[in-house]
Amino acid sequence: MWKYILKRVGYMALTLFTVVSITFLLIHSIPGDPFTSMVEDLPEESRQIYLEKYGYDQPLGVQYLKYLKQLLQGDLGASLRYPGRKVAEIVGEYAPVSASIGGTALVLGVALGLALGILAALYRDRWPDRVIMVVALLGTAIPTFVIAAVLQYALTVTWPLFPTTGYGTWKHMVLPVICMCVSPLATYARYMRSSVLDTANQDYILTAEAKGVSQFRIVTRHILRNAILPCITMICVSVAGIFSGSFIIEKIFAIPGLGKYFISAINDRDYSVVLGLNIVFTGLYIVSMLVSDILLMLVDPRLRLSNDK
Repeated sequence: MWKYILKRVGYMALTLFTVVSITFLLIHSIPGDPFTSMVEDLPEESRQIYLEKYGYDQPLGVQYLKYLKQLLQGDLGASLRYPGRKVAEIVGEYAPVSASIGGTALVLGVALGLALGILAALYRDRWPDRVIMVVALLGTAIPTFVIAAVLQYALTVTWPLFPTTGYGTWKHMVLPVICMCVSPLATYARYMRSSVLDTANQDYILTAEAKGVSQFRIVTRHILRNAILPCITMICVSVAGIFSGSFIIEKIFAIPGLGKYFISAINDRDYSVVLGLNIVFTGLYIVSMLVSDILLMLVDPRLRLSNDK
């Protein structure tokens, strides 16, 4: 198992290096530079001074090697849009905001989605199944920004129960959390229903029923343990999406999270912030994939045997 983990860590490092290289080349291929995009009618003399100060007048290969050396030292760089602020400081200050909203939404969405998926499978082709599948279909089909707009109009304009924008109290979190938990709720409900139905038709389930094992014991001890396996990978990947998947919601509700600053950095061509946040998002994603593989091996002994072989 340790050999497998070390191999995966090597793949993770290669993946991160590839993402950093591609992102660096793409962002520097955009016409123009950060200074002319942030300051209108910037004199050419001033522009050249800034380019020399930050090293952007050097060849692209030199800039690339310089950034890799800086990255290996644990330095994500400094923001061009906000002079004096390190990218690591921005991540440390605004990541908890995104985590609080995205994490709460993910926990609620996964918990409700799994419960509804199990309920739909147990009542297959009956009214609870149909109602849950309609809700899941709507949650998948309706865009998040549409749900956000409807909630803002209904619960802040028509009935002023919650603030429209901002962050600071639990009331500010209600609408963003609802918007962000709709998609995981719908997704996990559909996947869990399909997984439970597939597991319920296995021979060992039919054998347990023939032996007279109670329905509750069959569901809790046999069906759920095996049906949850496909969802483990999805849950770990969704954890990485807490930060990278909340751009639209943070923009609509004016939440000072990482998503808002990532979009602003792209518009301002703030190279260091774009690269730094992309590294953070990619790192979270590949670490989540490693954790999901380890969890699957711990839960399912068959995977451990196949990896040993």
